Amino acid sequence: MTEQSKHENLSALKQRLACVAALVWILVAIVMVQQAVAGAEKPFNTEDLSGWSFKHHDSNESQWRVGTAKLHPDDPRALLVTDGDELVNANGHGVDIYSDEVYGDHVIELEVMVPRGSNSGIYVHGEYEVQVLDSYGQENPGVGDMGGIYGAAPPTNPRYVAPGEWNTFRIAFRAPRFNSDGEKTHDAVFEEVKLNGRVIHEDLTIGGPTPAGVDGREKAEGPIMFQGDHGPVSYRNIRITPLD
Repeated sequence: MTEQSKHENLSALKQRLACVAALVWILVAIVMVQQAVAGAEKPFNTEDLSGWSFKHHDSNESQWRVGTAKLHPDDPRALLVTDGDELVNANGHGVDIYSDEVYGDHVIELEVMVPRGSNSGIYVHGEYEVQVLDSYGQENPGVGDMGGIYGAAPPTNPRYVAPGEWNTFRIAFRAPRFNSDGEKTHDAVFEEVKLNGRVIHEDLTIGGPTPAGVDGREKAEGPIMFQGDHGPVSYRNIRITPLD
């Protein structure tokens, strides 16, 4: 065998090994995704509101229903709701809704859509609000804009979409820690918050709860709450996974 043949055979072998390595990594990634999906909990069953409770505001009545929402063709500030599998606050000015299930350290993944000018909120642990707002066109967002930790920190370099389009959130959260006497030893931490694929918060420590949560008390485990006393909003593909 000539030196040239040896070199060609070696090159071919390296290419085959590289292909095998790439295939192995793809298979590993697929398994990891499948495990993550298998470990995820879906607190909303897409059929009814069982497993959820309401936090009432004055005499407001619940506007939450299961359906499919899109911008109303006659009013861009409203939603048109038909049969479907989303968690929809149809008219706003209703009540907040929170899961009966509670969580410790966890990751929330979901999609959310608002009409023009509307306002809601994702209350992690039922107490720490990630703002949901129509902030389309806002170039210098504040703590009250989409993705802001309300009253604590504005989002960094968010990518906003137009009213009626769907936003994706991924929220990685560490619960506060308490000693045996119930005294808090460590604050809650938003390890990472992504909005539409961009990291907007990282390693953000929160010293206390946002006003208007479930009960205003920090705890080791808490529900997820969606604000419904402001404007129309729709949530879908809600998944919660334990955070290692």
